[in-house]
Amino acid sequence: MSQFTWFSGRGPALLEAQLDRRIGLAEPAALDHRPLGEQRLVVLDLETSGLDMKRDRLLSIGAVAIDRGAIDFSQQFECTLHRLDHKVGPSVLIHGIAPSAIANGVEPAEALLDFMEFVGDSPLLAFHAGFDQRMLARALKQSLGYSLRHRFFDIAELAPLLCPQAKLPRGGLDDWTRYFGLQVQQRHHASADALATAELALILFSKARRQQLDSLLALQQRLASWQRRQRAHSL
Repeated sequence: MSQFTWFSGRGPALLEAQLDRRIGLAEPAALDHRPLGEQRLVVLDLETSGLDMKRDRLLSIGAVAIDRGAIDFSQQFECTLHRLDHKVGPSVLIHGIAPSAIANGVEPAEALLDFMEFVGDSPLLAFHAGFDQRMLARALKQSLGYSLRHRFFDIAELAPLLCPQAKLPRGGLDDWTRYFGLQVQQRHHASADALATAELALILFSKARRQQLDSLLALQQRLASWQRRQRAHSL
């Protein structure tokens, strides 16, 4: 049996063990009416070589699980990806990932398989989730030939929906952590930002329950309605 399994066209080449792991990845769970306190959710943050979603690359993943209504510190993920031809750019001043850390990082296919096995079938949460979703999906497609189908929820959208009194319609993570008095030990570090986002998510879930929004499906439906009203008001 060959050491490598080659995909047709321009797809990636994977070791057979990697292909087996890819095939074994869990299908994303469908949204339902389970209470938020019974859900497992994965909160992630990515550090990248820049903000160009077509050209820049994923450098680091940090994630933590919210399981049954609490942050589960036994379920954390942190990984820096190996990038052989990585060139230091202005973003290093933000994320602080040293070239030596990237040179000694985990091979991308292995890192991404590890992460998706950590995710399992859980929905994903992030702050400004659209960026993380697109960067992760692109990395998975390039390194694994895998199509990301997991549902993402954007804390940057849920926060103004659930807390309009804060008057932070376009607030960043720093704005919302200050508003709720959260202590953030470090910023622009994937694991630290994921933890700060998870703490914010728990506050927002508490507020959602008070508004009779006690499931991801209910939150999604309310958010879609709120976004339609916001678009109508902007016309």
